[in-house]
Amino acid sequence: MTHTARHRMMASAVAGLLATSLGATATATAAPRGQVVRPCTISTLPYPADTYRAEANAIDSTGRFTAGAALRVSDSGNQNLLLVWDRGILTTIESPLVDDAVDVNAHGVVVGDGSPESYAQPWRYRDGHVEQLPVLSTSGTYVTAINDSGDIVGYAWDDATGQNVPLRWPAAQPGTVEVLSAPSGATAKGITNDGTIVGTAGSFGDWSGWVRRPNGRIDALTTPGARTTLIAAAQGPFALGQVALADGTTLKLRWDLRDGSYTMLDQRLEWLEDVNAQGVVAGGSRVVREGTSRVLPGGGAQVPIGARAISDTGTIVGFRNAERVTPVRWNGC
Repeated sequence: MTHTARHRMMASAVAGLLATSLGATATATAAPRGQVVRPCTISTLPYPADTYRAEANAIDSTGRFTAGAALRVSDSGNQNLLLVWDRGILTTIESPLVDDAVDVNAHGVVVGDGSPESYAQPWRYRDGHVEQLPVLSTSGTYVTAINDSGDIVGYAWDDATGQNVPLRWPAAQPGTVEVLSAPSGATAKGITNDGTIVGTAGSFGDWSGWVRRPNGRIDALTTPGARTTLIAAAQGPFALGQVALADGTTLKLRWDLRDGSYTMLDQRLEWLEDVNAQGVVAGGSRVVREGTSRVLPGGGAQVPIGARAISDTGTIVGFRNAERVTPVRWNGC
């Protein structure tokens, strides 16, 4: 996600601007004086015992529903499974449409991607059934997010133009998919509950960030001195992503979509995965909130862990790889 360009002086200047004018606390690792540190715990979610690996990829805003995927290996071949937890109770769904679970909303509707016809095909799981979502072409279509109203966003590859096309599956128009008005070569990466959509646009190595308001207005999502911008996710009034400066230095940032301001995050975040409506960011082995940056428990030199999603209640889900990959949940972090 990093790319090249000019000189380090601009990187230092921009980083200083972010840290001083926006109150960034990129290296904070402990709570401010007098603040109570909550106990941070990890637990393993139940998963099918006969699977080779299993992980949790998404959690809804309320923390009730979690979605993930598992792989079952047998003499007859590999089988991908959809895993859905409702308050920790597991349901395992077998479907040839399912490869990976991408997101879940507060009503337990899950969206994800598969490849039943040897090209990427999005699906939706609701009311106990997996169904394919409509697509515009067979060049490959992907979903990236769903909000609590049931609106889904994603993107497709257009062979004719050689560019990505941003898509929305509106809940108010079942069975339809529409191309979004957005900058050229756009991919939609997140949708909030009020219908705000964020994403990345442009050709490879020349990316820019954008936000599409509910009224259709499109604004840039970037920072001064940024050569490229990549957007990862959005929730509530916040968006998450990173910029590459003129010398190739990258800064991990959180934007406030209400006024376009931005805050520099702890650069020790291995990668950016998710942000909740309170602005708490999770990714890799860390969780970053105002004034603190904490390493999640359960990992180590020989035990990789990865945070994949965070709810508005602060519950984080992801994976732990201790001899086998298993789905885990962090609380109080």
